[in-house]
Amino acid sequence: MTLAPATHPLEVGPDGFLRDGRPHLLLSGALHYFRVHPAQWADRLAKAAALGLNTVETYVPWNLHAPRRGEFRTDGACDLGGFLDAVAAAGLDAVVRPGPYICAEWDNGGLPVWLTRSGVRVRTDDAGYLEAVDEFLAAVYDVVRPRQADRGGPVVLVQVENEYGAYPTGTDATARAAHLRHLVDVTRSAGITVPLTTVDQPTDEMLAAGTLPDLLTTGSFGGRAAERLETLRRHQPDGPLVCSEFWIGWFDHWGSHHGTTSVAEATAELEAMLSRSAGVNVYMFHGGTNFGFTNGANDKGTYQPTITSYDYDALLDEAGRPTAKYLAFRDVLSRYAPAPPPALDTAPAAPAPVLRSRFSAARPLTGLPPGPELPWTGTEPPVLDDLEIGSGEVVRIAWVSGTSCGSAGPTLLEVGEVRDRVTVLLDGVRLGTLFREHHDRTLVLPAHPAGARVDLLVEDAGRVNYGDRLGETKGIVGPLLVAGEPLRDAVVRPVDHEGLPALVVPGDGTLDRLVGPVLAAAELQVDDPADLFLDTASWGRGVAWFNGFALGRYWRHGPQRSLYVPGPVVRAGRNVVTVLEFDGAPDAVVATLPDLALGHTEA
Repeated sequence: MTLAPATHPLEVGPDGFLRDGRPHLLLSGALHYFRVHPAQWADRLAKAAALGLNTVETYVPWNLHAPRRGEFRTDGACDLGGFLDAVAAAGLDAVVRPGPYICAEWDNGGLPVWLTRSGVRVRTDDAGYLEAVDEFLAAVYDVVRPRQADRGGPVVLVQVENEYGAYPTGTDATARAAHLRHLVDVTRSAGITVPLTTVDQPTDEMLAAGTLPDLLTTGSFGGRAAERLETLRRHQPDGPLVCSEFWIGWFDHWGSHHGTTSVAEATAELEAMLSRSAGVNVYMFHGGTNFGFTNGANDKGTYQPTITSYDYDALLDEAGRPTAKYLAFRDVLSRYAPAPPPALDTAPAAPAPVLRSRFSAARPLTGLPPGPELPWTGTEPPVLDDLEIGSGEVVRIAWVSGTSCGSAGPTLLEVGEVRDRVTVLLDGVRLGTLFREHHDRTLVLPAHPAGARVDLLVEDAGRVNYGDRLGETKGIVGPLLVAGEPLRDAVVRPVDHEGLPALVVPGDGTLDRLVGPVLAAAELQVDDPADLFLDTASWGRGVAWFNGFALGRYWRHGPQRSLYVPGPVVRAGRNVVTVLEFDGAPDAVVATLPDLALGHTEA
């Protein structure tokens, strides 16, 4: 059954939402358009309707839409308007959460690097910050405004800021309220007429600090629903009760385990909310993938980058297939939705094709055509933020040892702080990597003659998306010392990751192994285009592309052992897999798996 798009706005009534004067229960699921290939939006939305949902929610990542100030991309994965139109075509409502800060385990919490490197105080009344925010929100609302429910579109709610009560701005209540009021005024002046909301974890402190009296306050939590709703009701005596982030899973960090949650416990919490007529937004309905270099990170003393998969143990898995949790939620929702959900195809998905090939061409990273040489002045290397390059970019710092830097014996390379990885090579041979998560600061350079070349490959592995280290700079921070003396005569060159797949093409032979850092390519023959799962278990650490589409990072550290390849990027016949391998692979094989391999769990 396909419903017509909403033609009546959602109203905030004394006890709940109203639509056309009648009670309306918000049954929503989170689906981030930027974590799903656009050609797959319709499939995921149809499965949201088949679940029994009436609404889909999404963030809007500022840094993806505006990687440079003054632009607002709406192509490909940035087509917010196209996504909202697809939501309407599926007969669903939409909740839009433009931030400006979104967290979301997304690089820099969605804030552009050009903004955070400018020195503004983010999420405050800093004039430079607000000027940039106003530009961004104006562009977002140009897309959202004509797609509001009172104009025949799907958008029924818009969120102001994001868990602002948890942000340690160091400002008093008056300043925080003024900041929120500014965002409300910008939103209303842009023609947004639907109800506005805020969200915070339901503690007294956060709820008090993160909203305004005229906004609908909602909660974010994953358990103890009855208690959390009571707290929310104390702070909002009337109006709808809404859990706008019902956490039914969790995200994973490299080196940890794959997080899962109990189906029984999650469905019990859902029942507890719906039985109290509380609206809910399931986070995540479908998590998708941190394609390319978009993953965020956390740092509470130890840096923990988020993995490429954003499966989240959601109702649809990373490949968009219904899970046992999906079926259990569908059963609960069927008792509260006003009409039965559309029919659902419950036939198990066929295993993905299992394919195998070998890498047949490789080029050492240090042997690739040099990028533009950037100036280095002073006694410290430039941080990546100052180079105006994209997130996830690799920067190469190289120097040739002079007479004074040649060493009859081992010497020490020292850095102030690594953010996030520095791979060191001597005359093209990898010596080791300094890892931020290991708090590494030193590496021994073996004896080498004058004229030897030293390369440092500096990686941004994902910007922190939550907490005090939001917006921090990347690269080598502080001094770079060789034998105790500051290095001053190095060349700095960015590595253009978007152009890397074109620099190596599959050849006629085969390789036995990959010795990193190396760019390698393989040909993979596919009979019929379909979703694929690249097997990364035998690879070391790096980034993979499929037909030039950036799939994301892989690492033997785990937990994930597969990379999801969306069917729309797969071609019948010849396909090209490209990897930038930093460490090495003892067997230069390219293979696919019949299913996702997301790693071990705690159980």
